[in-house]
This record gives sequence, structure tokens and C-alpha cells, in this order.
Amino acid sequence: MPDSPFARLRLPLRPGPLVFAAAVLAMAGFAAAASADLGFTTRATPGLVEAYARQFGSAVRERLTGWVDFARGQKSSPRVARLLESPGNERDALQAVNSFFNRIPFLSDSSHWGVEDYWATPAETVASFGGDCEDYSIAKYFLLKEFGVPVERLRITYVKAVKLNQAHMVLAYYATPGAEPLILDNLDDRVRPASDREDLVPVYSFNDDDVILVRDSRKSNPLQIRAWRDLLQKLEGEARL
Repeated sequence: MPDSPFARLRLPLRPGPLVFAAAVLAMAGFAAAASADLGFTTRATPGLVEAYARQFGSAVRERLTGWVDFARGQKSSPRVARLLESPGNERDALQAVNSFFNRIPFLSDSSHWGVEDYWATPAETVASFGGDCEDYSIAKYFLLKEFGVPVERLRITYVKAVKLNQAHMVLAYYATPGAEPLILDNLDDRVRPASDREDLVPVYSFNDDDVILVRDSRKSNPLQIRAWRDLLQKLEGEARL
């Protein structure tokens, strides 16, 4: 496997002052249970549609229905069967997921939500028809989990986008623990190996199980802890609609 800084994001979590790690791990139990039970990608209940239609307009029903139809169609497709059963044959399914969400227009949190940093649920992203890099990565993560992809294969990854000279988020998919990850990114519709993405420098990654940091953990932003916590609470609220 070509050497890539993304490989270090698969190393065991090491002891140290990992404040952000501790905060996410404290909530991981809820995240794992919620993602298994809520069925984010296969539900558009009347309550959910009505709530978001009031907020985002009458097009919400069509958007959420299209999301559910896409998810159900993909979940029963041969490409997802290959994704789950045959490491090395994942590209088609990952590409379909990446392309589906990348069609949603990019909107900054300040213009879309009126706040500096907001992590939307997948339903919010689809219903509002807008999102930023965190929202794309979160939506792709939960959709692949809904397909049955084991959480250890998926890592939401904060990176530095070198060409933009700014923080960015992508979803990394590891077919096996030692595999080079494939990167799902709203900046590039092509799902490509990490070794092809020299424009991305990973900082830390997480999933429902753990957090792994490449750089100094003291650079973690407390607002990101709050955003993850708020996201889980919103997902729980959506499950009751």
C-alpha cells in the first residue's frame, strides 16, 4: 500500500490528553444504538416530512422520498452486496453514495443556518437541499451504516484541504484494517484512494467506536464536541416524529 498519512488513522488509540476523544467516546454508545435503530435512510414518516416542510417548504416531501427511494434501491442492489461481502469491490457502491449527496448544493453554515458551525442530520441536509463538508460526510457515513457496512470500515475524517488552505471533512472507507482507504469527498465526485489525494492532510478521525488523532489533540475545537452531541440529540428527536 502506498504510504499515506491516512494510514496512521487506523492505529490504536494511544493514551494522552485526548479531550475530544473522551467526549466522543462518552457518547459512542448512544451513536451505535441510534444508528442501528433509527433507520435514517429508510424512513420519511409523515411527522418528519411535516416538520421539515414547515421549515424548508413544500419540496421537502419530494426530496425526502427521493432519498428513501435511493437508499432502498441501493440497499437491495448487487453493488451493495459486493460492498458488504467482497473487500476490493466497493467502488461502485461508494461512488453511488458519494455522487448522490454531492448533488446537494454546497452552502456554508453561516448562510444556510445563520451560525458559524452546524452539523445537520442526514434528513436536514436532504430536506433543506444544502450542506457543507461536515453534512456531506455525516450523511454518507450514516447511509453506509444503514446499508450494513461495519462501523470499523468507516471514519469521518477532519483534514486540511491544501489547495483551499482550510479545514475540511471527508469520509474514509477502509475495506480491511490494513487497507488504503477510499475517500468520499464533496470536493471531488470521484471516489479515489487516499494516496491519490495529496491535497488532503488528515488531522483526526472518528466513528462510533473511537477517535484517532494525527496532530496535537489540543487543537481540537470544543465546538466540534458540542456539534456532535447536538447531532445525536437531533437524530433522537427525528426518531420520535
